[in-house]
Amino acid sequence: MNIQTMAAIRPLWETTGAGEDTVVGHISGPTLPFADIFQSTIETVRETEADYTEKEYLLATGQLDNLAELTIAATQASMSLDLLIQLRNRALESYNELMRISM
Repeated sequence: MNIQTMAAIRPLWETTGAGEDTVVGHISGPTLPFADIFQSTIETVRETEADYTEKEYLLATGQLDNLAELTIAATQASMSLDLLIQLRNRALESYNELMRISM
């Protein structure tokens, strides 16, 4: 790698993109794509859990006519939580791999 190539490589938080400035840990800069994905997944988990809780309430009060809706909501909530757990595991694996490389 020559010096010109190395000078062109900059961390993501130093790029001049159109993203808003945010603080990720101790790093301040534009929103990182992985952070957006992670935040979106967390929001999806919250939404599916809320939907499942609402369907349970409707079933308990006799307002839910179709039991399949509850089953679908439960499956969606479970799958979204599983996806979040898998993203977390992959992030930890990647971090650990990077720590091994830098040693």
